[in-house]
Amino acid sequence: MELFDSLKFKVIRRNIKIVFPEATDPRILGAAARLKAEELMEPILIGKQEAIVEAAHARGIKTSNFTIIDPDNYDGWEDMVAAFVERRNGKVTEEDARKILKDVNYFGTMLTYMGLADGMVSGAIHSTGDTVRPALQIIKTKPGVSRTSGAMIMVRGRDQEKYIFADCAINVNPTAQELAEIAVDSAKTAELFDIEPKIAMMSFSTKGSAKAPEVDKVVEATKIAKSLAPELEIDGELQFDASYVASVAQLKAPNSPVAGQATVFVFPELQSGNIGYKIAQRLGNFEAIGPILQGLNKPVSDLSRGANEEDIYKLSIITAAQTLMN
Repeated sequence: MELFDSLKFKVIRRNIKIVFPEATDPRILGAAARLKAEELMEPILIGKQEAIVEAAHARGIKTSNFTIIDPDNYDGWEDMVAAFVERRNGKVTEEDARKILKDVNYFGTMLTYMGLADGMVSGAIHSTGDTVRPALQIIKTKPGVSRTSGAMIMVRGRDQEKYIFADCAINVNPTAQELAEIAVDSAKTAELFDIEPKIAMMSFSTKGSAKAPEVDKVVEATKIAKSLAPELEIDGELQFDASYVASVAQLKAPNSPVAGQATVFVFPELQSGNIGYKIAQRLGNFEAIGPILQGLNKPVSDLSRGANEEDIYKLSIITAAQTLMN
């Protein structure tokens, strides 16, 4: 079964509610209409009713079956303000909350936090910071996870060759502890896509072939990750060729349970992760889907501002599938 056929099978007719704060964007409306028509989720559109209806009609989309919520005319406004003040634990006043919650990303995140929605997809017209910041302040990370991270699902060919690359979006230079947490979270993401997680902790060194503080960090992260999830197959430090090519693995890491067969690649910092997935995408002809935000109590997905309707459609399905993991 192909990747998205499998995900659709998991989420169809489950009445999963996903918030779209950028509901006047034609790309969002097109994706939401498809998702609704295929019964993959119940989109919740945020914004002025008149503006959303006008934008939808311009695309030939009927809005009569959509849930549309205008923050300026929301019946649950006072409850939301009170819940936000409580969640921020003295960091905002009620007056501040009333201003902040007019921001559609904060409003949509609060709907998710309060259980009125299951997840949120944003970022088509907002920056990563504008999308992720409310999620970190309100939804927050799961117990045992200090920071969220961003994974890419890399898919190639009819045979659906699939891998997870992380972190490719959020943490510039994670500590050994954070890198270990990213590895464990990435294994959970792999399982969502029916990928058996074999986790390679990436480096420019394999099993002591080079000495440097950067290598030491990956070695320490590997030890921590194994202690956090002893049931997982995790190994490092490994160079990419040793983790991916069986013949090289036999030479460089012959006793590794991961080398030569890795499916999850955890990069030591954002720079190498971001460069790595783009090389695979552009030279290796992989489709790069994401970033998928990992480690949050409820799923929030950050689109690229260059995303097309198909990208939004796919990332929304992934977000819906993530709700089944929480």
